Amino acid sequence: MARLTKRVVDAAAVREKDYFIWDDELPGFGLRIFASGKRSYLIQYRAAGRTRRYTIGLHGIWTAETARQEAKVQLGRVAQGDNPSEERLLDHQAITVKELCALYLKDLEAGLILGKGGRPKKAGTIISDVGRIKRHIIPLIGNRRVKDLVKADIAKVLKDVMAGKTAVTVKTKKLRGKSIVRGGAGTATRTVGLLGGILTYAMEAGIITSNPAHGIRKPKDNVRGRRLTEAEYRTLGEMLRKAAEIEKYAMTVEIIRQIALTGCRRSEMINLKWAEVDTDASCLRLADSKEGASVRPIGLPAVEYLEARREEQIGTYVFPGQGEDNAFGSFPNHWRNIFRGSPLADVTAHVLRHSFASIANDLGFTEVTIAALVGHSKGSVTSNYIHTLDTALIMAADTISGYIQGLLDGVEFKQTAYALDRDSRKAALSRFLLQAIGDEETAETECIAA
Repeated sequence: MARLTKRVVDAAAVREKDYFIWDDELPGFGLRIFASGKRSYLIQYRAAGRTRRYTIGLHGIWTAETARQEAKVQLGRVAQGDNPSEERLLDHQAITVKELCALYLKDLEAGLILGKGGRPKKAGTIISDVGRIKRHIIPLIGNRRVKDLVKADIAKVLKDVMAGKTAVTVKTKKLRGKSIVRGGAGTATRTVGLLGGILTYAMEAGIITSNPAHGIRKPKDNVRGRRLTEAEYRTLGEMLRKAAEIEKYAMTVEIIRQIALTGCRRSEMINLKWAEVDTDASCLRLADSKEGASVRPIGLPAVEYLEARREEQIGTYVFPGQGEDNAFGSFPNHWRNIFRGSPLADVTAHVLRHSFASIANDLGFTEVTIAALVGHSKGSVTSNYIHTLDTALIMAADTISGYIQGLLDGVEFKQTAYALDRDSRKAALSRFLLQAIGDEETAETECIAA
């Protein structure tokens, strides 16, 4: 027992199961700590011979003191014979999916919906969520009452989106701009995943007691399994060399190459700032990636590219746009123009990232090492302890990026010996490149010199 204050609420530990802390000055007023880490204020009372609970709201929206005042008001109503929990239940039972989505979006925009790592969802994720809600969820089941939804309804949403029932071409804010909303397995999987999250939100709000989206079998997203073959890497290299001859595509080509050589996400490379580039330590120190702050080891090909680019560029961003000081903004359109009608028309920036990880796996690196290189959540423990990168991670980065660069440039080479000093790394790259093109005598000389 304790008086509920901000200090007490913030200090409450998260456990494997939900539990309560009750206020010792106002009987019936308490705090519920969810296993997810969320905290909500509530009152508990008896009405009609039963114990009832009435949720006041989440900590953060409500403070301990404002929640206490609301608790006094509601407990006063209980003393007069009212039943606030029953009244809210009757009100919530009538809520539609569309109305639930409106509540969800309101909290989403306020940063109250948490994503990976317990952090508020990022702007790009919010845009995607809003699109799936407006283009798929609301058109299909927006008028249904939330409490009436069953598993069969969620399964039908999945099938309808897969079948393209919600596909449509819509106008965008850009001049003569259009956006095509398609269906398919990937869209269906992500839409139903979001719907499940919204229904979990409804459970936490006391609107429903179980989530009908749990247990729905979703199709595998084939796009996530796509990777480039060695022949396709060579084709990509030829495409990029040809595109680079057109001046307006030059920067896009450079971004594509660096995504391929580092395994970074598209947004991470486009929005990369010079303050995040640490070529001395052979890494990128990303301030705010999808997984939060992230340290990414990068290989020598990327390091030397960034050093050369730094000598020519000024401003905040590695790949600047046309404004005063902003990131490059033409990448999506340029990508479509470069890849349209090519043998790699189905390739996305994520495919390059997945291919980087796949090459790493082919070369024998461990899952933990690969996770650290590409910034997966599996590598978050590793990343938390990275300050000065060790030889093993730099070796891995050098090996993978060097191998991919060789494929893009039309040759193949693998490295087998590494050191942290730059001269040794350069010698290693030169040696194996020369071996790949058959100049064994010169390679042996380079090896001795190194």
